[in-house]
Amino acid sequence: MLTQLYTPFEIEQLEENQDLPHLIAIMDWVKNFLGRPHPNLGRPGAVCPFVPRSVKSNSIRLTVIRTKDLYPEQVENLVRRYRDIFLEMEDKEEEVTINKAFLLIFPDIDIEEAPQLIDSIQQKLKLLFVESGLMIGEFHKRNESPGLHNPNFRPLRSPIPLLAIRFMVEADLPFLQSPSNPHLRIKYLEAYLKRFGDKFVDETRFKSAYQALALAKEEVEAETLVSS
Repeated sequence: MLTQLYTPFEIEQLEENQDLPHLIAIMDWVKNFLGRPHPNLGRPGAVCPFVPRSVKSNSIRLTVIRTKDLYPEQVENLVRRYRDIFLEMEDKEEEVTINKAFLLIFPDIDIEEAPQLIDSIQQKLKLLFVESGLMIGEFHKRNESPGLHNPNFRPLRSPIPLLAIRFMVEADLPFLQSPSNPHLRIKYLEAYLKRFGDKFVDETRFKSAYQALALAKEEVEAETLVSS
């Protein structure tokens, strides 16, 4: 069952809601961690550069999903449905559209189980999201993914397990050319190049994406020759 999505402004108006503590905890983390600089980040600016604009434009939406009586496949299907809602939702202003994000909060998932449950759902659905022009990120206290500019920094750790949905941007290239599996890398990069086509702002990223795609295809050809 889909649960209600709340904007930051709506959360401030909520009263006597059982999910309110979780919504408040994640909004505090969004504003005070993701939305601010960090000494270990390795670059200037906020941990997540999209967050300040998203909060200011009230374009983040949060929902609490109870999973106590659900199988992993049911949770996965719920995430798929929120992807559909994200794509179907029309925004009046372009700024809101660009900065739109969904945060799906899973308070019933134990901290120790989060690496398996949250990460597996993200990995299973990432291609579907990428091919839809979206990114899906996994956040929890046990996340070991390193920062792009400091391998000792852990930017994807949140107080409650969650999955984040947003539109793909040009700067996402490092996340799409990182899979060790060249077949998967090809699909990610093709979706990336299809999304931006001739609309690239950064010509360097355009060239890097094509070079990464060519390299991945060479790897696949080499694998085929070895196995034949």
